Amino acid sequence: MNVGVCKLTLRLPENQNLKGKRRVVKSLCDRIRIKFNVAIAEVDNNDKWQVATLGITCVSNSNRQVEQALDQVISYIEVSRVDVEMVECEVEAISGF
Repeated sequence: MNVGVCKLTLRLPENQNLKGKRRVVKSLCDRIRIKFNVAIAEVDNNDKWQVATLGITCVSNSNRQVEQALDQVISYIEVSRVDVEMVECEVEAISGF
């Protein structure tokens, strides 16, 4: 079994308050969850309205599939969301469970 973990830090420059941040993050998480069949959640910076940290994970029997799935999610965020800037991205693939 192979597990892929990704931690993304996003900047939301056009955001004005926590309510707006929740709307953007919820929409992004819902779309990614449906489109890519991965687990995703906001994992840090909950009280900062212009920064969001998302944790994304997926499981597969192939390390290559795990890496491809996470790369597709990252590319999707970069291309489809012009209101979000990616500040930091950490990806790790764990195998051998």
